[in-house]
Amino acid sequence: MKAILLEQAGSVENLIAKEIEKPMPGDNEVLVAVKAISVNPVDYKVRANEDVLKMIYGEQKPVVLGWDIAGTVIAVGNKVTQFKIDDRVFGMVNFPGAANAYAELVAAPQDHLAKIPSTVSFEDAAATTLAALTALQVLQPRIKKNDRVLIHSGSGGVGHFAIQIAKSMGAYVITTSSAKNKDFVIALGANEHIDYRAQAFQDVVSDVDFVFDMFNGEILLHSVKVVKDGGSIVSIPTPVFSKEVLDLAKTRNVSISNLMVHSNGNDMNTLKALLENGAVKPHVSQTFPFDEMAKAHQQLEGGRTIGKVIVTL
Repeated sequence: MKAILLEQAGSVENLIAKEIEKPMPGDNEVLVAVKAISVNPVDYKVRANEDVLKMIYGEQKPVVLGWDIAGTVIAVGNKVTQFKIDDRVFGMVNFPGAANAYAELVAAPQDHLAKIPSTVSFEDAAATTLAALTALQVLQPRIKKNDRVLIHSGSGGVGHFAIQIAKSMGAYVITTSSAKNKDFVIALGANEHIDYRAQAFQDVVSDVDFVFDMFNGEILLHSVKVVKDGGSIVSIPTPVFSKEVLDLAKTRNVSISNLMVHSNGNDMNTLKALLENGAVKPHVSQTFPFDEMAKAHQQLEGGRTIGKVIVTL
């Protein structure tokens, strides 16, 4: 089968298409013929950084990157009960371990997947994986109806799902983005939009119950200032927070935590239900063929992607 291999960390030129042996599903795995792959910022960060690459793959070389897939089941392991051959499935596989998703065939644990709703395309299903799971796993345990929620970078991959999921939970959503994306985030359900280039959000927002932070640094510091006493923040870029941020949070009685998304079939089924009832709809801004994976990485590295980038097979 064809796969895209990375023999060493570095530029997109290191992503090489080659023929490799097809995987065989284990007892609790299904073999998926992949139709669409979602590409995320973590993909290019792993590709470009040797230390991050080693954290996930150890000394293994070459490796096959990728975690987000949608496709059709073509074989099932002996103990698989949730799926059968020809089922359309989607999921984030084995994150943060090795999933080998940049390939025509992927062996995936059955409890990392869900069935794709009949009205949803492979492309939209693939999009509703890592980014959507991140938003769901951050928001679901932490917000409730009528909470005031600030979501930074609402037009991005995680952000555009977070707006929709927060709204489905009955929250009042405030989000930041550039002015050109105002109509997009309002259409997703945001109640208020702040053009981060024209206004400092901390000057116009206050009394927030929860902040979903995508940046850390100064934005996280200013976010602490807008959260009410007893409120909370989840910051996803890194678990390391500055002393200034932690001291201010303690003074204002604001809790700050980090979350790393994890593969979870139950959460995938929650996303399936949100897709089915129309509460969540992914925005796919660009689609690339499999042999243009490098261009997909370059698009994301530019830092201006609206919604999601998908690679199709």
